[in-house]
Amino acid sequence: MVARSIDRISIETEIVHLRGLDLDGLRARWHSTTGRRPPPHLPRHLLFRILAYRLQAEAFGDLDRGTERLLGRAGATSAGTPGGATDGPQRRDRTLRPGTILVREWNGALERVTVLDAGFAWNGTTYHSLSGVAFAITGTRWNGPRFFGLRGAAASS
Repeated sequence: MVARSIDRISIETEIVHLRGLDLDGLRARWHSTTGRRPPPHLPRHLLFRILAYRLQAEAFGDLDRGTERLLGRAGATSAGTPGGATDGPQRRDRTLRPGTILVREWNGALERVTVLDAGFAWNGTTYHSLSGVAFAITGTRWNGPRFFGLRGAAASS
């Protein structure tokens, strides 16, 4: 326990030292730590964060394999967009196969929606989104996938 405390103090001291380095100093530290030149496009704040993380990971342990896999899958589904946001084609309702029929009870009536290649069919009309279908059924703005029980808690009637 005492050794762990000493490690923590020395790591904190080293991070404080890193924080005081300019861009050239961080690049030199990167080179001495990794044996390679740092990527030229990395700004100072990212070099600092990466070096600080590596220091802590070496002293206290890095992520376990399960966590790395989980983060890898999460990154893959974000399609490389900033902040992990996804574009329209990767929305959850796009994973439904054409021909699938979604059924939802609303005000005592069963509402059936057919998934098409390019949208959703309900009562002879094609809609671009499940939210559009939900609005047509209820007259109120809904999150379509949630209304049909595809995401989160199913909406109550």
